[in-house]
Amino acid sequence: QVQLVESGGGLVQAGGSLRLSCAASGNIFSIKPMGWYRQAPGKQRELVASITRMGSTNYANYADSVKGRFTISRDNAKNTVYLQMNSLKPEDTAVYYCYAGIGDYNYWGQGTQVTVSS
Repeated sequence: QVQLVESGGGLVQAGGSLRLSCAASGNIFSIKPMGWYRQAPGKQRELVASITRMGSTNYANYADSVKGRFTISRDNAKNTVYLQMNSLKPEDTAVYYCYAGIGDYNYWGQGTQVTVSS
């Protein structure tokens, strides 16, 4: 079992920045990828960014829509993953969900709302 607690969402104007955090507890040693999905009203949940630890190296992957604006990072000592979001756009408005993958199963956080006003 893995528990994920998210923080950092909120309301920001277009062009602004937010940083999301997701702290994992429980069976953390089996976690491979961690990252963020988002779901806007009326749309499917989509992958925003993921980061996978392999040995001492973290490998990051981003959706094309956020490349160059968002940065995912992982503090393995704190079992926490971060999503730094810069140059936010109204189309980034969504509920952001943290996830942690163990084998074929994903654990999910409760979600945090990000609203970008124009």
